[in-house]
Amino acid sequence: MKTYIRRRDTNNHLVVFYGAWGTDENVFIPLCNDEFDFILFYNYSADEALVLPEMKTYEKITLIAWSLGVWAAEYLSLKTGIKPDVTIAVNGTPIPADDRYGIPLNVFEGTLNNITEQNMEKFYFRMFGDKKTYQKNIDRIPHRTLKSLHDELRWLYNRIMEPREAGFKWDYAVISEKDRIFPSKNLKGYWKKEINTKHIIIPQPHYFFHIWESFTDFINYVENFTPKIASSKKMPGSKAKGL
Repeated sequence: MKTYIRRRDTNNHLVVFYGAWGTDENVFIPLCNDEFDFILFYNYSADEALVLPEMKTYEKITLIAWSLGVWAAEYLSLKTGIKPDVTIAVNGTPIPADDRYGIPLNVFEGTLNNITEQNMEKFYFRMFGDKKTYQKNIDRIPHRTLKSLHDELRWLYNRIMEPREAGFKWDYAVISEKDRIFPSKNLKGYWKKEINTKHIIIPQPHYFFHIWESFTDFINYVENFTPKIASSKKMPGSKAKGL
């Protein structure tokens, strides 16, 4: 597993982000500013040990997990020792390879067995929703080798198939209605039964962080969400609703 760390001595807010499969820091650096410290976990595998900075005291720690990162957050959080004040799951579930609550098994296994340059480009098209949005955000495409992608997904698949321990608390679940990676109905089906988690549904694709200038703006949107602000300028041209 790899760790990307961005720190400023004067910051009192830490954002911890668990990335999706196939990502790297290039996807998320545009959302970082000097208002918070940032730790990104990504490229999950057993090849590299968990690396953590020397922790300092923060007034607030926000954990955001995206896609397969939702499972990774539950799997790794105890190992990090980081205790978040707010947790946000984005377009993922703790059961990510599942016909009912995650990516259908045949799709997950088909991806694992067919990782090519052409298929990865198609995957990133779906991640951004369409080719046009992909091209507008070409600077955010991960810089990964096919071997690293295969090794990571194989490791994830093997760990996901192991029994999971329940008990991780999610404060918010953000669900995209236009998700082409995780079926939206599966996301809704899982989070609907989690009655202590606040649900936010938005008309966006699997990756939508580019519509915010920073993680600060995204966190503020989530924490202050009500259906009445669905057409807020923070999400241009969109409408959101509660589950």
